[in-house]
Amino acid sequence: MNKPSIPKGTRDFSPIEMAKRNYIFDTIKEVFALYGFQQIETPAMETLQTLMGKYGEEGDKLLFKVLNSGDFMSKVTDQDLVERNSLHLASVLCEKGLHYDLTVPFARYVVMHREELQLPFKRYQIQPVWRADRPQKGRYREFYQCDADVVGSDSLLNEVELIQIIDTVFTRFGIRVQIKLNNRKILTGIAEVIGAADKIINITVAIDKLDKIGIENVNQELRKNGISDEAIALLQPIISLSGSNDEKLDTISRVLASSEIGLKGVEEARFILSTLKSAGLQNEIQLDLTLARGLNYYTGSIFEVKALDMPMGSITGGGRYDNLTGIFGMPGLSGVGFSFGADRIYDVLNALNLYPKAVVNTTQVLFINFGDQEAAYCMSKIKAVRDAGISAELYPDNVKMKKQMSYANAKRIPFVVLAGENEIRTQKVTLKVMETGEQQVVDTQQLVNILSARSLSAIDVE
Repeated sequence: MNKPSIPKGTRDFSPIEMAKRNYIFDTIKEVFALYGFQQIETPAMETLQTLMGKYGEEGDKLLFKVLNSGDFMSKVTDQDLVERNSLHLASVLCEKGLHYDLTVPFARYVVMHREELQLPFKRYQIQPVWRADRPQKGRYREFYQCDADVVGSDSLLNEVELIQIIDTVFTRFGIRVQIKLNNRKILTGIAEVIGAADKIINITVAIDKLDKIGIENVNQELRKNGISDEAIALLQPIISLSGSNDEKLDTISRVLASSEIGLKGVEEARFILSTLKSAGLQNEIQLDLTLARGLNYYTGSIFEVKALDMPMGSITGGGRYDNLTGIFGMPGLSGVGFSFGADRIYDVLNALNLYPKAVVNTTQVLFINFGDQEAAYCMSKIKAVRDAGISAELYPDNVKMKKQMSYANAKRIPFVVLAGENEIRTQKVTLKVMETGEQQVVDTQQLVNILSARSLSAIDVE
């Protein structure tokens, strides 16, 4: 018999992995709620009419399409079968597809529910998305996105707030990060002053790779895209700017003196950075003029987050866009948003061992089962422990104690309670600390007090 398997590019998650993932999502949700963001959820499937044409030709190929219900062949002609045109066949056989990202469904949601929404609308979404991509290390066909957006407001205070959210979340995780900030208007201004305004997309795509491929390869790519040596020479001092954020802003505003849009970008970046000075950020924020972010729909601020204590790409990124809902015929709705890279955050927390003990040790105490009478005696004690918010289990079978202890060890349960004849006679229990083997006889209230104190201290990050 063949062993069952799962589709390539998908994963099972064990209880410990789920506990860690829930810790990530719960922390992020708590911080979003602190800032007044509300959660929405959209269906796993959207109509292909909603999805197609929104991600470019390559994106359309990566959409997972869902066969129509019932007789899905009913609209297929013999001619269709002879021609074997897969794109046309897919349009006849399929009316729906799985989420490719959360942004297009969000845009569709805003247009459909516009009359019910109070603008500005602050939403977050944490859901799986699917891409029919070639699976490889770190790239899956099913993975979670964790998006937050504010739509219906042009205020730069939204950018300030999103950066505060990012700072708060990573501070809670104990991950030291650098938050990088730039502005697409500054990049447009740079393209203007070096005489290559029509090549803005080529320039931003190339300099976005600076960290990965280095300055020489970036210059080579610029040349390949038809940017003159003179323009490339003018670009060099701009993309290798150093100094404080204020010094960089002063320098770039002199360079962009002849570009109205460039100066507007400088002004926006200056406002965000100066406002954040009084916000008490725990992590460094750096103006980085090489930050471009690949997505072409960003029109203002762009930001990205890198972990400082391990090499990894961006673990969060986002920016300001002018026309989220234009793709559905409702133009002019500005917004700003970002996405936490939950899978990458998971890897960083694992590598740096930053999960609190309480996250992994889901059950705090196991009651040993010595028989029906003893199990019945334990019931009121277990209730008292659970009423105090401490997770507890009674081993369901009266088997050898060694097997029950092995269960506690395998599940990393820190405490075990034993109640035999002596304990029943004195109306007490014996509490054993698994790590040290230390034991003490306690009454129900003492048991609750000790476990409460220990579970509180276990919340501290190791």
